[in-house]
Amino acid sequence: SKRLNFELANVPAIVRFAIKLKSDVVCLVPEKREEVTTEGGLDVAGQLAAIKRVRKRMNDAGIEVSLFINPDACQVDAAAKSGAQFIELHTGQYAENFGNARHRQRELHRLTAASSHAHSLGLRVNAGHGLNYDNLPDLHAVPHLEELNIGHSIVSRAMSIGLPKAVKEMLGLMRGYRG
Repeated sequence: SKRLNFELANVPAIVRFAIKLKSDVVCLVPEKREEVTTEGGLDVAGQLAAIKRVRKRMNDAGIEVSLFINPDACQVDAAAKSGAQFIELHTGQYAENFGNARHRQRELHRLTAASSHAHSLGLRVNAGHGLNYDNLPDLHAVPHLEELNIGHSIVSRAMSIGLPKAVKEMLGLMRGYRG
């Protein structure tokens, strides 16, 4: 079965469109028009009331809500208070620090702690941003992950080997995960 996960900023016109679209899941991200890609997690703690309102609208329309957050206990707590069904852990710092073993371990620890904390609060956990064929295998250390959102790396690889093979290779890297 295929699920549509629609990523959006908390902007009234886009929220209305998402409800009309009837996606299975929406992922709220902190997006500015000038950004090419999201550079950090949503500040759920600082925008809790607004996020609660949009979460309720989505849930009332039969749409699950995920919040794209940094691996930070304060943001995880706020995500749980918002009533969201999922969080998506921002793996950008992990990806950026992958080349440095000490920093990579620090980021894996942050992701593991945030994922475990979220799971203990009843949140389901996804992850994404900057993931690729090299850094994905180490994420097997992070518990409770249900989905990984990987786009750019697969599409880039597909340019040289084709999309079916690129997807098959990525799925092969995920095989054996026991989160």
